Amino acid sequence: MRRIYLFPILLILAACMDRNHTPVMPAALEIGTIHKVFVATHRMTDDKGWYSAERAPNVGYTEIAVSIPPERRRGDIPLGYKEPDPTKHFAVAARQDLDGRASFRRDLSRHITARPHADREVTVYVHGYNNSFLDGVYRSAQLMHDFDLPGTVVHYSWPSAANPLGYTYDRDSVLFARDGLEQLLRDVKAAGPTRIILVGHSLGTMLMMETMRQIEIGSPGWTKRNLDGAVLISPDLDVELFKTQASRFAALPQPFAIFVSERDKALMLSARINGVSARLGNLTSAGKLGDFPVTLVDVTEFTKEADSSHFTAGTSPTLISLLRQSADLDRAFQRDTAGKTGPIFGTVLTVRNATTLILSPHLVMYATN
Repeated sequence: MRRIYLFPILLILAACMDRNHTPVMPAALEIGTIHKVFVATHRMTDDKGWYSAERAPNVGYTEIAVSIPPERRRGDIPLGYKEPDPTKHFAVAARQDLDGRASFRRDLSRHITARPHADREVTVYVHGYNNSFLDGVYRSAQLMHDFDLPGTVVHYSWPSAANPLGYTYDRDSVLFARDGLEQLLRDVKAAGPTRIILVGHSLGTMLMMETMRQIEIGSPGWTKRNLDGAVLISPDLDVELFKTQASRFAALPQPFAIFVSERDKALMLSARINGVSARLGNLTSAGKLGDFPVTLVDVTEFTKEADSSHFTAGTSPTLISLLRQSADLDRAFQRDTAGKTGPIFGTVLTVRNATTLILSPHLVMYATN
């Protein structure tokens, strides 16, 4: 009974928290670790100059310098939206809005080519359901920092309502935002990176798949030629829909990883709302996906310590430690493995073209010794 009363209270608290605005704090440049996030967004700006939940007719571009506080648990994003303390919270240290698509491509290209050749990789991150503009930007910086990813991070911020009750609005926004993500992927490629990795979370994986399918219809084989990996984290995506989308590809980009958990509470609820037994992110067997060259990475055993069962891959400190130190992971993404301390050991099950990799917390000792 307590849960029945707790749910509306959580909704009220979420509605009261302003997740759309924060001050720009130049002092944070001297306090935290700074990560520049290039952002393309289909959100409208509001009267305070920040990006809102409203849909914009055209894509806007900005660069955000995110300050990550010096002491925090790996996987956490401590927040203080209205009054952030850079010694404790993620903070916006600088912001530079760009004058259109050409300016974005030019700045991104300069940033990429200024780095050593081995670090000219771009990770494109697509946020999920119930995310504000700042939520997605902070998550992009957190993934870059905690996984020690090389290169540059680009975030595509589609117009989520950032409201627990905005699921239908968000589903419509995913379809609205497909052209913008296609344009971004083509612009990132034109900027000259050595590799592009596309990462999506939750409902953002539907946007990923719809956009890549759209590109494949117009330019068969483009995704395999130009993307060096695709990662779907906790995909809130119908299994049959995914199979239909994937069937349209000349070939899926490789590697193609899907992080799944049978304890993902958000996907359990989504499955019930949608009248199905499971979403793609709940699958723990590759049997239904045997026709496709994909790898299901089962992270169920890490959900107990994760800040969010719906983002275990990015909020479990133990899992992050395992993944970031694995030579096998870097080999899969064609990176240099020098200095890595060990491979991912796990139970591997293969059904035709699809593979399931079951990870467990006890594997960390092998990855770190």
